[in-house]
Amino acid sequence: MSLEEDKPVEGRPEAGQEESLHPAQSAPVDPPTPVFAAFTTPPRQPVKRILFFIVPFLLVSLSALFVARQRAAVPNPKAARAKAAVPPLTPQSEVRAIWIVRYTMTSPEAIRDAVKRAKLAGITDLVVQVRGRGDAFYNSLWEPRAEELAKQPKDFDPLTLMCEEAHAEGIRVHTWLNAYVITLFDKLPKLPEHQVYTHPEWLMVPKQLAASLYNVEPRSPQYLARLRAHVTANRNVIEGLFASPAHPEVKDHLLKVYMDVVGKYDIDGIHFDYIRYPNTSFDFSRATLDRFREELEPTLDLPSRARLAQLAKRNPLVYANTFANRYQDFLRNQISETEAAIYQAVKARKPHLPVSAAVYSVPEEAKAWRLQDWQSWTERGTLDIVCPMVYTPDTALYCKQLTAAMRGASGKMLWGGIGSWRQPVPETLDKIKVTRELGAQGFILFSYDSAVQFSTLNPQKDYLERLREGLAIYSR
Repeated sequence: MSLEEDKPVEGRPEAGQEESLHPAQSAPVDPPTPVFAAFTTPPRQPVKRILFFIVPFLLVSLSALFVARQRAAVPNPKAARAKAAVPPLTPQSEVRAIWIVRYTMTSPEAIRDAVKRAKLAGITDLVVQVRGRGDAFYNSLWEPRAEELAKQPKDFDPLTLMCEEAHAEGIRVHTWLNAYVITLFDKLPKLPEHQVYTHPEWLMVPKQLAASLYNVEPRSPQYLARLRAHVTANRNVIEGLFASPAHPEVKDHLLKVYMDVVGKYDIDGIHFDYIRYPNTSFDFSRATLDRFREELEPTLDLPSRARLAQLAKRNPLVYANTFANRYQDFLRNQISETEAAIYQAVKARKPHLPVSAAVYSVPEEAKAWRLQDWQSWTERGTLDIVCPMVYTPDTALYCKQLTAAMRGASGKMLWGGIGSWRQPVPETLDKIKVTRELGAQGFILFSYDSAVQFSTLNPQKDYLERLREGLAIYSR
């Protein structure tokens, strides 16, 4: 499951135009001056006068630039002290983490309150959602500012404030970005610059619509309307519209988005979610089908190639259907390639920064049902921390699934993902005890938002406070 699954769908606390520059046309001088004349006989007095004005200006400009650079080179003392108070992440220290859904990132007051309550609860790591549905809860170079921030001033940067406040309390901040899901299941974004409108050709297509949409122009209203209708009709199993991992432009875009955050913010980790397919009925978009055909054809003999090419004129799915297992491997590889590319870029920029991912707990099931081969990521060394989403209230099943996840983690750090929103505090504490007994490096709760909101399990909205009291009893 992804972080936002298994919750009531409605109201859940989730989960340029180039300017042409034309040089001005000068009016011809009458009579024209020979080109070299200006350089061979320069009048001295005008030059001295010009220098008289230019030299002081240049000196002042250079001085200002020097001072600006010096100031930029000096870190903010408050931020530096706060960062110094943050302990390093080590396998020897238990991690007590919590996912914070983006709706808490919509005001300074909510952010400060979240940090305060996390500190009181003994939380060591905050995994904060800054990309929910192809939007940004931070100052992004590549994606539109989230609609939920419309009432806030433009200079409000939720991620900067979260880092400052958390670091001042000695708490680490990991930025959580949903990779492929880019819309809600029940409504489309209002922002005209959102990628669902600017790049509808990036969207995944279900197998049921593949043949009928193959020759439809993605920018036609029909294309998006039919995809949306399919998602709405299958809202219990599909969270929204997804971007296609096989589209080269999607790969490039995601790399830019993740590295924008890594490069600009003083974060303590980067976190993947929705780095998967909705299910095995996706993706059969034209871009993905065509890429698979291009990759497959050179491996076929000439008669097979000719036969399939003829069949494909009537059925664009013929290659995917004929080589179904290879097609699924191809789909898995698209995600794995992007995950590896982002990981390597992160390490090249900030070698110390840990990369984590929320994954389906049983690696074989994740690979088969969501085409998410996360075990291969740990085996090849492109994932530092595994966060299996073991949201079941059943403690015995939690133990079984977490054991499977630890096997797939290949020795990497693992934080047991506990669905605290769906169980009372004593049962959450039982899961924490199991997590410790199995030797995991920590736990992560989903979610902060449910822990501070009213529910039948949390009528006093004091889940974190009661959890803190229980942890004191369960402490090692």
